[in-house]
Amino acid sequence: MIDPDKRTTVIQLHSSGRSKREIARLLGISRNTVSAIIETDGRMPEIRRKDEIKLDTERIEQLYRECEGRVQRVHEILVETDGVRVAYSTLSRKLRDMGLGTVKKPRAARVPDAEGQEMQHDTTVHFVQVGSKKIKLVASLLYFRYSKVRYLKFYRNFDRFRMKCFLHEALTYYGYTADTCIIDNTNLARLRGRGENAVIVPEMERFAHRYGFTFICHALNHPNRKAGNERGFYTVETNFFPGRRFESLEELNRSALKWATERLYNRPVGKVGLIPAKAFEHEQTFLNKLPAYVEAPYRDHRRIVDQYGYAAFGANYYWIPDTDTKEVTLLEYDHWLKIFIDKQLMATYELPREGIRNQIFHPPGQAKPRHRPNNRKQTSSREEGVLRSLSKEVDQWLSFALNKKGTLRHRFIKEIYGLHLKLAPALFNRAIQRAFEYRVTDIRNIEGIAGWLVNQSEYRLPEVDVNYEFRNRPAYLEGACTDPVDLTCYDNLLKENDHE
Repeated sequence: MIDPDKRTTVIQLHSSGRSKREIARLLGISRNTVSAIIETDGRMPEIRRKDEIKLDTERIEQLYRECEGRVQRVHEILVETDGVRVAYSTLSRKLRDMGLGTVKKPRAARVPDAEGQEMQHDTTVHFVQVGSKKIKLVASLLYFRYSKVRYLKFYRNFDRFRMKCFLHEALTYYGYTADTCIIDNTNLARLRGRGENAVIVPEMERFAHRYGFTFICHALNHPNRKAGNERGFYTVETNFFPGRRFESLEELNRSALKWATERLYNRPVGKVGLIPAKAFEHEQTFLNKLPAYVEAPYRDHRRIVDQYGYAAFGANYYWIPDTDTKEVTLLEYDHWLKIFIDKQLMATYELPREGIRNQIFHPPGQAKPRHRPNNRKQTSSREEGVLRSLSKEVDQWLSFALNKKGTLRHRFIKEIYGLHLKLAPALFNRAIQRAFEYRVTDIRNIEGIAGWLVNQSEYRLPEVDVNYEFRNRPAYLEGACTDPVDLTCYDNLLKENDHE
């Protein structure tokens, strides 16, 4: 490309009578170039690419808002969903021209990598939109440092048992472990001490030994030691969440598994374009291969069986067939529950998803038990539905009363439902309306309001229409003519008392 100054010089020399050959020799350009500059009078040509891609600015702005400003996620949707073959750098420049550019976070310090030497584990809290609610979840991430391989899963709560279940699931998925696992100074695995002086909990030390690795705590306030995990969580926020919707925790974890083990597994990483799948294939010769079978983590519980053969666990009830014993052992796995009596396996149940409570489970393929657990809690959903259907005022007052701090929901609903059965519908509705006006929630005070309404004549008891034709019924006439009751036995009893 000839710069504007040289083009101006060509025009000036041509105007002074110099030949094209002489101008080309003086400026070191070809005669064809000199001719082209003279024909355009020295103006810069407008060059357009033949394969220029026209980007829809409204669509880009919409995706930018939906993906919360995450450019990488916007690029993925454009390429995979909209079929727009645009380079990432082109999209970034377009966003900057539109005034939508983002400021990059500073890169963490780099540490040399080595094959098979290290993996990292960490957790962080995210508030995720699941269905119609935004709930608090714990994200657990395992990261192989050399090959950049990841495994991601979300939990409602995370404890030592969940940590072992997650590591078992992730390591058995890939089939290999590194020599060390870098963690922060969490009390889930650390007994005491900090950093290099940390002492690992014996239970977790034995767990790690089964898989062929060792837990190591990084120095206090030194999260860069596990920078791969920190960057992984940032990628979850900037690439996994934007533009995705989840209806349940199970759907969220299915998407997280596919995203971590398929998309990230085959996507180039960094400036060198390292592909984790190929790097992991190379790293396997340096990693520790897991045995053919590693028993999944579990924790045991003791339960008393009721008279109908049910054992309670996790707010649900599990039926144990053909048993007369009173005590059983429950082994809780990540997704399964096994019931033993004297080391004999009696039943295996798949644990229900979180949030399911007060349900009865029995072995599949067998007849449904005849009886229910004798200590099963009775829900108040039916009574609550009846109350809310009475009137708009009752529905509003009930919502207000149940949101009051310290209210025992089921007991309160049962009591107010009992009061509803005692009072006439119109009187109950008037009493609740007045209680809502004065923000009254105590049942006794509402009974007092109902009595006050009756005494103030604001409400009249309905007249009962009695059909006195019952006096002519044969049963009534027969009862009216029966012999009087013989009470002489009581007279004798009184005489005996007087003699004493």
